[in-house]
Amino acid sequence: MSVTPWVWALTIAGILAVIAADLFLIHRNDTREFTTRRAAFWSVVYIGLAVLFGLGVWIFAGGRYAGEYFGGFVTEKSLSVDNLFVFMVILARFAVPKQAQHTVLMAGIVIALLLRGLFIAVGAAAISTFTWVFFIFGAFLIWTAFGLVRGGDEEEFKENVLLRWAKRVLPTSDEYDGSRFVARRDGRRLLTPMAVVMIAIGSTDVLFALDSIPAIFGLTTEPYLVFTANAFALMGLVQLYFLLGGLTDRLVYLGHGLAFILGFIGLKLIFHALHEYGVAWAPEIPIWLSLAVIAGTLAATTVASLAAGRRPSAKGMHEPLHEIEVDEADAPATREG
Repeated sequence: MSVTPWVWALTIAGILAVIAADLFLIHRNDTREFTTRRAAFWSVVYIGLAVLFGLGVWIFAGGRYAGEYFGGFVTEKSLSVDNLFVFMVILARFAVPKQAQHTVLMAGIVIALLLRGLFIAVGAAAISTFTWVFFIFGAFLIWTAFGLVRGGDEEEFKENVLLRWAKRVLPTSDEYDGSRFVARRDGRRLLTPMAVVMIAIGSTDVLFALDSIPAIFGLTTEPYLVFTANAFALMGLVQLYFLLGGLTDRLVYLGHGLAFILGFIGLKLIFHALHEYGVAWAPEIPIWLSLAVIAGTLAATTVASLAAGRRPSAKGMHEPLHEIEVDEADAPATREG
């Protein structure tokens, strides 16, 4: 797939324009609470944009690349649902006011998109030069899948190095000031807790990329498709957060479904590497089969979760959001000076 620099430039400009419209027009000029109904409407809009882009890929590049894009987008979107559990814990821990959550999520996602772009560039360069990188990506995805099945601390928020450094070094206040990242206190400009939360969201989402980037490279090795699928999945993440905020406790088997998808893509990567090295028995899994497995798994997971309902035996891999308790000791650590 040949993508000219001007197509890259137009695509990036379009994505930034959509993000800017979301942050500065849709949200800034509307003081209403971001309700579930509004979240559902804008989620449909973002999914519609992603589908229209995929149809454009189909028209200009053919069905094969369109299938790779849609497979990547669905996978990234599915993984992002699981990531929302951690976002919920972060916003609860830092006691972010509800009216400010949209802004901080959007700012964190912009940071994540920029850093993911760097990850994608490095991954694409490595794959194009070293076929054995597929073995590493594949093994990592299978290992991640086993971790999801065993269960762990997916909901637990652990401060990363960047966040600890920011809280230690940057001058911050201990009070929110609406959606502002900087506030004046006693004649000094200080970062508000919103800035710390933004760093937490953005840097944590980059850690999620360690799973999602190898997963999408298992479906397509085209950097343009990898980047755009990630971008469209991230752009609708804020709306998805508000839409699923009251429903996440019902997706009790989501983790198991994602584990199966990651394991499948991991095996696909390993088979592809073996095929490249001339191993005759190693199959090449076509994109249509990948799409069928991903869609079928998500459908089965959703149906099983909804059927299980709230039965105690079907708590699954995640606890309901309403059980998350925020202790005052967990308020954002701040410093002045």
